[in-house]
Amino acid sequence: MIIFDATNRVTFIHRIDPRARVVCAIAFAVTVCFFSRVQALCVGLAGSLVLTGFAHVGNRRTLKRIGALNLFTLVLLALLPLSGTGDVALRLGPLYWHRDGIRLATVIALRANAILLTCLSLLGTIEPTQLGAALNRLGVSSKLTRIFLFMIRYIEVLHEEYHRLRDAMRLRGFRPRCDRHTCRTFGYLVGMLLVRSFDRAERIVEAMKCRGFNGHFFVLTPFRVMGRDVATAIAWGVYLAGLCWLEWR
Repeated sequence: MIIFDATNRVTFIHRIDPRARVVCAIAFAVTVCFFSRVQALCVGLAGSLVLTGFAHVGNRRTLKRIGALNLFTLVLLALLPLSGTGDVALRLGPLYWHRDGIRLATVIALRANAILLTCLSLLGTIEPTQLGAALNRLGVSSKLTRIFLFMIRYIEVLHEEYHRLRDAMRLRGFRPRCDRHTCRTFGYLVGMLLVRSFDRAERIVEAMKCRGFNGHFFVLTPFRVMGRDVATAIAWGVYLAGLCWLEWR
């Protein structure tokens, strides 16, 4: 289970300061959340697609994530218009799909896809340690950044531990069913996973103390604001201003 995509190709986006990328992604997400016109959202989605091409994150894993998101939007598109009012776009027996519901579901789908693609392009291309350091430099609590870095580092370890426990259950002949025994067994599984996670966390803390950990993670590559970072911030601001003009003109 991998959260961040590692790519061997270094693009222009990879050379931008991580702090600038975090700020640009947050600004885009907040701005797009206020949009309701389909035209502005389509332009924003097109820009996100172009950004994805520049970042070279259009691989199979990215397509799976987009597919998982759009499965939800398809369900939303099928159910949300049923609770709408106004003109009826489609009638199937006692079911009515209203135009305003279809439009609202379309707006939500465009927003979600645009934000997802932009975050994958700007944030998914940052090394997790650099992302944590960038968040800390931007004023995020050091405790939260440490929790984030530990989560990125050990979520794969917990995932492997979960699969080991599931394999042990299968070797003992366990087959999940819709009964009380299955619920109790999965409860034991979650409890054992929590106990082993707690034991591993204690060992990690002791190992870090033995190595002189003082509550700070150090980044070997220092952050420096370059001319390209300033130019990117200005261009991104102009881009968001253009989207706002399309929305509120």
